[in-house]
Amino acid sequence: MTGLTIDQIEIGQSASFGKTITETDVYMFAGITGDMNPAHINEQYAKDTMFKGRIAHGMLGASLISTVLGMHLPGPGTIYLKQDLKFLAPVKLGDTITATCTAKEKLEKNRLVLDCVVVNQDGVQVISGEAVVMPPR
Repeated sequence: MTGLTIDQIEIGQSASFGKTITETDVYMFAGITGDMNPAHINEQYAKDTMFKGRIAHGMLGASLISTVLGMHLPGPGTIYLKQDLKFLAPVKLGDTITATCTAKEKLEKNRLVLDCVVVNQDGVQVISGEAVVMPPR
């Protein structure tokens, strides 16, 4: 199973991956990363924050971008080199978020720049950014 080579990718080509973020996802991500921020895992604490409840880790939402790049565009064999992110809105437990990556520019040395956005079920952009990857040869 191999992803697309840089020659097989068209500028403007995109791919997406979506997932509903569950309480289990948040607890597992906290355990894997060690990020036990109470904004993510403590409802009593989180209800008094500006979000009025727990929110998912920003990087949990951003990890869906990695799924798009590693599994869909360019796909398996892709090497993730760089990611710039802006966290624009919280992801709450129960939100369904979708990451979409769009090929923006081909660079020298088998590098591909992609625009990346993550939106929630209401179409609100929660994360935006740009990735640089090395597609498989």
